[in-house]
Amino acid sequence: MIRFENVKKTYDDGFEALKMINLEIKEGELTVLIGPSGCGKSTLMKHINRLNNPTSGKIYIRDKDISSIDPVELRRSIGYVIQNVGLFPHMNIAKNVAVVPKLLKWDKEVTTSKVDELLSMVNLDPDVYRNRYPSELSGGQQQRIGVIRALAADPDVILLDEPFSALDPISREQLQDELIRLQQELKKTIVFVTHDMDEAIKIADTIVLMKAGEVVQTGSPEHILRHPANEFVTSFIGKKHLTNDTLDPGMIVDDVMSVNPVTASPERGMAAAIQFMERHRVDSLIIVGKKRELLGYVSIFNVLQGYRHEDSRLADIMKPFVHVVESGSSVALALTLMNEHGLPYVPVVRDGQLVGLVTRGSVVRHMAEMYNPDDMSLEELTAEAEKLKEEAPLEPAEADQEGGGRT
Repeated sequence: MIRFENVKKTYDDGFEALKMINLEIKEGELTVLIGPSGCGKSTLMKHINRLNNPTSGKIYIRDKDISSIDPVELRRSIGYVIQNVGLFPHMNIAKNVAVVPKLLKWDKEVTTSKVDELLSMVNLDPDVYRNRYPSELSGGQQQRIGVIRALAADPDVILLDEPFSALDPISREQLQDELIRLQQELKKTIVFVTHDMDEAIKIADTIVLMKAGEVVQTGSPEHILRHPANEFVTSFIGKKHLTNDTLDPGMIVDDVMSVNPVTASPERGMAAAIQFMERHRVDSLIIVGKKRELLGYVSIFNVLQGYRHEDSRLADIMKPFVHVVESGSSVALALTLMNEHGLPYVPVVRDGQLVGLVTRGSVVRHMAEMYNPDDMSLEELTAEAEKLKEEAPLEPAEADQEGGGRT
């Protein structure tokens, strides 16, 4: 999608900001550029929309040399989000979001519809927010507007330059989740600059790690965590992220997952859901469709709130999973997700269908079956599994069969 060929950037004072960059950014992926301050990551990103131009080398988008494209035309075709949002304070939210569609002379009704659609997409009620001004919004809400403004003209490429770094940790975490959800839905080609390794591991399909104007290592979060290229990468990642070498590198989630989790239909009512949770001694339910497609989850707190409305169904209160793993993924990836985000479990899917759950307890039980009890007694491993099971209350259990299928 985006290709850098022998790109160098040297400033008038002789400083080499980029040194012979050869890099390909894949279509439909979220690629994170990361590295210490001054490594050239923002400079590299700004070459994509020609806010910077290379001293030598070529940059291509869909095999077209961008130096042959008018810079203004190019920038209108690329979404761009910066750290300080850059909303126009004298414009209301609807007008801020509609800036590029207006420049592209979109039909007014189409533009209005698009603005409302995008506001709804990031859980901001159009009737409430479209006529407000940036000063009336929180920092997190303003950043959401910045993101959807970049999406307004439906660009193929979106650039985000440390967009969440000025936010408090809670808002930042929420927006990271929002970005992951949007990317799963829209499949844009996103280039995201950050200096935060936790953020990169959470959101990236591909990480590009830079140092002193050069690309040091490129790969998936899984690959870089397992195979850091050198001491700099190891140091930058930090020991807390590195995969435990004692874990069998060939072990996949299918080896350790529990295959009979407690699930429920989205049509189940609140009273029935409470009884069902009590019967199976769980505090959460995984919601699946008729063909076992993974739809979301509910907690006991969600169910108790929904209980006030007699006609409420689980479909009305369920929440989508932000983190899932595909069948065939490594156990290390599942454990990293659980550790980084404090998750009691991670669903395993195949073609969108739920096939199992990885929990701390299921991993320990697998280890108890596989490893020599001379190193650790079976009783000790079993006790550890029970301890971890208490930490992860949604432990798989066999559900009742009703109407020929799982409830």
